[in-house]
Amino acid sequence: MENIIIAVHAISASLVILLAPVNILRRRKDFRHRVVGRAWVISMYFVCVSGMFIYTISGGFTIFHALAIFTFGTTTFGVVNIRRGNIPGHIGNMVRSWIGAMVAGAFAVFAPGRVISTLYVDEPSLLWGAIGIVVALATIWVLYVLLMLRKGARGRASGMGTTAG
Repeated sequence: MENIIIAVHAISASLVILLAPVNILRRRKDFRHRVVGRAWVISMYFVCVSGMFIYTISGGFTIFHALAIFTFGTTTFGVVNIRRGNIPGHIGNMVRSWIGAMVAGAFAVFAPGRVISTLYVDEPSLLWGAIGIVVALATIWVLYVLLMLRKGARGRASGMGTTAG
């Protein structure tokens, strides 16, 4: 069961790291921004919750568990902020959550005894294969959202398909 939790955690963390730049770097904050953002938030929640069940280093509560609780909170505040129209608060919470995820990921990669560093030494083809698959699938999904959802977003933006008269 622990391997499944670690796999969910790693895949979700990879999506968090890959999806955030799409929304941060795009100028337009439109329907596609919301679609990518919702996927990012769901992935971040998976990272935080699955991280609470990983005890591979010390067998107890670690700084990673504290960071997961903190990040769950900052991500939630980011969602609350955008729903209240507080754009600077939303941006601040989401960007800080992403930076925190990258810092935690760096520690996970470079800390001895962690699964990622062990895979890098013991089975590098498995590690790079998994990374390649996650990056390819995330890229395909983002391209779909950015290119194919354009038609649907235009229809909603122009008022087509609404019942208001």
